[in-house]
Amino acid sequence: MNLDVLVFAAHPDDAELGMGGTIAKLTKNNLKVGIVDLTKGELGTRGTAESRQREAFNAGIALKIALRENLEIPDGDIKNTKENLLKVIVEIRRYKPKIVFAPYFNDRHPDHIEASNLIKRAMFSTGLSKIKTFDKEVPQNHFRPAKLFYYMQSYTFDPTVIVDISDSFDLKMKSVECYSSQFHNPKSKEPETFISRPEFINYIKSRAEFYGFAIHKTYGEPFFCEEKIELDLVTLLSKH
Repeated sequence: MNLDVLVFAAHPDDAELGMGGTIAKLTKNNLKVGIVDLTKGELGTRGTAESRQREAFNAGIALKIALRENLEIPDGDIKNTKENLLKVIVEIRRYKPKIVFAPYFNDRHPDHIEASNLIKRAMFSTGLSKIKTFDKEVPQNHFRPAKLFYYMQSYTFDPTVIVDISDSFDLKMKSVECYSSQFHNPKSKEPETFISRPEFINYIKSRAEFYGFAIHKTYGEPFFCEEKIELDLVTLLSKH
């Protein structure tokens, strides 16, 4: 199965927090989106690897994604090794996405930074025919997606693109709420974390409002691309 978009995340819930509205917007328009989590988030203070897998499955249903996979790289140890690089290349060559999304390369969580670096290297390497990979013992052809976009996590950046998610923000939050072990729950007796405080969910909403306001919409999600992006003025002017 070929995908339109493949989203890589360091942990289950990263994709939903960073770009759940965009994912929902794409799937609502019949585009095929897949999420690949690099780790199971087993080092997380709250919940377990098993509970987070169930939550990730339910969040995927909420977003109507085409698939969700986990590369089972050890949490807290996302290194740019040959083994990990090949794992990511296999995914890209298997699903041949037109666009790939990765965590932004500067963040408070080292795993997010390492994941970002790993995905960028894989984006380049997957187009090299001399790097050999196999999918179920079948040789894969080299393939390189058109663009790599980075989504925002803890640290902000000056976005290259802001996607209007006004019509899909509710689905984003529905997918986030699937991670009941991770976010604010007054009944939980687990230790409080950076993301389990009620202020964190308020921040996610406020951030969407802020970037939505920047494009004169209700809600928006910011993205960064290191390459120049073409502006189709004819299409833009025809909409106004």
